[in-house]
Amino acid sequence: MDIIERIKQSINSKPVVLFMKGTPDFPMCGFSSKVVQVLKACGADFGYVNILEDEEIRENLKTYSNWPTFPQLYINGELIGGCDITISMYQSGELQKMLPGAAA
Repeated sequence: MDIIERIKQSINSKPVVLFMKGTPDFPMCGFSSKVVQVLKACGADFGYVNILEDEEIRENLKTYSNWPTFPQLYINGELIGGCDITISMYQSGELQKMLPGAAA
C-alpha cells in the first residue's frame, strides 16, 4: 500500500483522528498534549497516529494535508487544524458540535 493510501486509511479509521507526537497517555509535545486534553474534555472517542513512530507518514502527511505542523486533527475525514485552531474552536463551542457523541 502506498503512503497516500495509508494516510487516507488512517484518517478514515475513525470519525475523529489525531496525528500527534506520542500517544494520548504519553504525549511527546505540549501542542499534542493540549489537543488531547481538549478532546478528552469533550468526551470524544478518537483514534490517533503517533507520527514519531512512522517517518513516512510524518513527512508525507504535511504534503497531503497542506498543513506544515503537528498535531493535525481530522473529523469525518476533514482536516480541522492544529493546536491553536482546535483550542479556539473548543472555547467557542464549535468543536463540541462537530464531535460525534461529544459532551456539549
